[in-house]
Amino acid sequence: MSDAADGGDRLHPEHPGDLNAAVLGVRRGDEAAFRAVYRRLNPELLRYAAVIVGQDAEDVVAETWLQIARDVLRFEGDGASFRRFALAVTRNRARDVLRRRRRRVQEITVPTDELPEPRASGAPGGEAAPDTAEVAGAELSTREIVSLIGTLPVSQAEAVLLRVVLDLDTKSTAEILGKRPGAVAMALSRGLRKLARMVERPEATAVRR
Repeated sequence: MSDAADGGDRLHPEHPGDLNAAVLGVRRGDEAAFRAVYRRLNPELLRYAAVIVGQDAEDVVAETWLQIARDVLRFEGDGASFRRFALAVTRNRARDVLRRRRRRVQEITVPTDELPEPRASGAPGGEAAPDTAEVAGAELSTREIVSLIGTLPVSQAEAVLLRVVLDLDTKSTAEILGKRPGAVAMALSRGLRKLARMVERPEATAVRR
């Protein structure tokens, strides 16, 4: 799978029409179409899962495709909807892994640096437009940025990966994460500020969608 994951810096589907056609074929039971969808989406599902569960990403994505294969004939929607569906399934499977991990370590003292970051009251920096993404460390490659994203608290990492790297809009990101757009914007802002500090660039470049 590593060779598919090295497809360059444009991680989102470049030809939505092709994805729409492939998904239509999948809904008709076309195995070749399913393979085409798999090749298109598998690299970004791996990246998303890796941000949440690290080295268990391949297992998570394998479970994701098994569930998709079971449910796909009941799916209704276009390529963009299928992509959101696949990302949401990946997130659910990854969360299952995290829950299993927590059960295994219930009797073990967890280092404080592994605990989720406390939720601060109020949005940082006042008003923040939900559809505004600040890209930190623009000179870094996507691979380097994804690696840094993996060090963020999970809620921030998911928001940054989906909004900035996978190029989903705020509404779609909020649907996948099961959060309000404002909460997504807050997690995105915090995550990007941390990324900016990591690459020693306190300023960030605003990218408006």
